[in-house]
Amino acid sequence: MQTPKEEPKFKKIVDAADGLSLGISMVVAVLLGVGLGLLMRNVTGFEWAFWLGIFWGVSGAILNIYKAYKKQKKSLDELANDPRYRHQKPQTDDEDED
Repeated sequence: MQTPKEEPKFKKIVDAADGLSLGISMVVAVLLGVGLGLLMRNVTGFEWAFWLGIFWGVSGAILNIYKAYKKQKKSLDELANDPRYRHQKPQTDDEDED
């Protein structure tokens, strides 16, 4: 049984696969959108149905990026609240304040 301080054996591989899966999911989302657009164009006969499918595919890819961003931000926020890093003061940007 693992203690809470030990990291899993394949953590680096899982993290790398997670990053790779974002790129793959973007490509798959766009390809599914193109396929759906082609199918809709062939069924309906409307040219704009193809572009609608492309729009859905690109929107799906953007949604995948947003979900990955939120997941990464949550992970970094948890790290910021870690007591091991509380001795460091947060950096403030004085240029923005007037």
